Amino acid sequence: MRTGRPLLAAAALAVVATGAAYTFGPGAVADQGKAKAQKKPAADTVVTAACTPDARHPKRQLRGVWIATVQNIDWPSRTGLSAERQKAEYVKLLDAAAKRKFNAVFVQVRPASDALYKSSIEPWTRFLTGTAGKDPGWDPLPWLIEESHKRGMEFHAWFNPYRASYDADMSKLPASHPAKRHPGWTVKYGDRLYYNPGLPQVREHVTKVVTDVVKRYDVDGVHFDDYFYPYPGEGGTFDDAAAFTKYGKGKKLADWRRQNVNKLIAQVDEAVHTTKQHVKFGVSPFGIWRNKSDDPSGSATGGMSAYDSIFADARAWIKAGTVDYVMPQLYWSRGHKTAGYKALAPWWADAVEGSGVHLYIGQALYRVGARDEAAWTKPGELSAHLTLNRRHEQIRGDVYFSAKQLLTNPLGAIDQVAKTHYRRPALLPLMKERGGQAPAKPAGVKAAGTAVTWTASPGARSYAVYRVPKSGDDCHTTDARNLVAVVNGPSFTAPSAGTYLVTSLDRLHNESKAVKVKVDPV
Repeated sequence: MRTGRPLLAAAALAVVATGAAYTFGPGAVADQGKAKAQKKPAADTVVTAACTPDARHPKRQLRGVWIATVQNIDWPSRTGLSAERQKAEYVKLLDAAAKRKFNAVFVQVRPASDALYKSSIEPWTRFLTGTAGKDPGWDPLPWLIEESHKRGMEFHAWFNPYRASYDADMSKLPASHPAKRHPGWTVKYGDRLYYNPGLPQVREHVTKVVTDVVKRYDVDGVHFDDYFYPYPGEGGTFDDAAAFTKYGKGKKLADWRRQNVNKLIAQVDEAVHTTKQHVKFGVSPFGIWRNKSDDPSGSATGGMSAYDSIFADARAWIKAGTVDYVMPQLYWSRGHKTAGYKALAPWWADAVEGSGVHLYIGQALYRVGARDEAAWTKPGELSAHLTLNRRHEQIRGDVYFSAKQLLTNPLGAIDQVAKTHYRRPALLPLMKERGGQAPAKPAGVKAAGTAVTWTASPGARSYAVYRVPKSGDDCHTTDARNLVAVVNGPSFTAPSAGTYLVTSLDRLHNESKAVKVKVDPV
């Protein structure tokens, strides 16, 4: 749980400290008083120059992609593929992301009360074999995680909390399916089946499912999408009257529904961090919290609001600190008349200000090339979103829906994003509440020709490599202008002669001090 920033005086002090850290690098504030007493640094120790941060090359930035398994949107491309074919498809997606210097994937492991992994709680998903409950013959999840980590990417397990089945006909579900064993948990809405968010048993079940995955697999995060109470449609009335009568306790129906969702978010947040402190938990809510016409604190928009229509109150989660991050799905162009990106990105930046909750933006890569709006027929619209983001320091990264468009690259838009914004790698944004600590700096760093090697540091998942420019200005603590690569093992092939810096990173990207090594011309 995050508690927000301290009182005003302490916050002012933090601003001063932050400025000093930008100038002198991490730890500079604490060390300033000791500067005169320090001995001359060793030859391989780095002394950081004063640098002005370059917004074009942020030191830390989340760059992710959603990999949807529901209805075989992204992976696997269809049901019934062999394990070898499934693996080849996943590797292709990861390599397309790595090519653009992405550092995170959000993989849907629970599309509809089913499992993309071996589970004793819910049946195998039908999106692997074509048959719900059928064992695919292997557990994909450990391998999916390992392949992501190999490429320096965080793996976030994406769960849909309340969708019970894509088919309201319960007879088609496996006998082991929780909805079949507990029909009283469910509500039929349209042609689908949902778990009733108003039931404590449902919240317990969802929390149990999430906790099981966090406990047994090496995931870096737990992720919920925007589906809470079902979106309004042709499903009629969502029949939760009996639960409301039992648990409503005099509240208005809408307030009670929001409270139910808030309880689940808080419960999952606590369970995740109790199980493994380092695992992050966040939600990608619908892009409009509320409209200003309904609430003075809402955005200058006119579309459907998550607060009123699907009872998801993301601002309450931010204020309560029950999420590590929010990732609003801002799937509109900058000039959209009803819900413009120019109005929504600043609103969300304001919403997280001072909370300690990270803000990443869900970007509509899938909309590029759509001809129902002129903006999306232009290859630069998506890149322009990220340019706009630079005005708001609260925006710490972007995640794209969805992975298959990394392969099709509509209008060349994602390549333009990479060329304009991702020319350098980036470390992951730090979440202090998730713990971790910088590993020891690399030891025994040496160069033989272009091959740079060192001794692996205990607790290091990866290493950052920087190239010092000919000017000698070392800005590696300020931004990523000189960041060459983030590598998994204790070795690196230098692209050219020069002076390089190597640092150790733990799984959360807490970074060690740098060690210098010179690569001579071959």
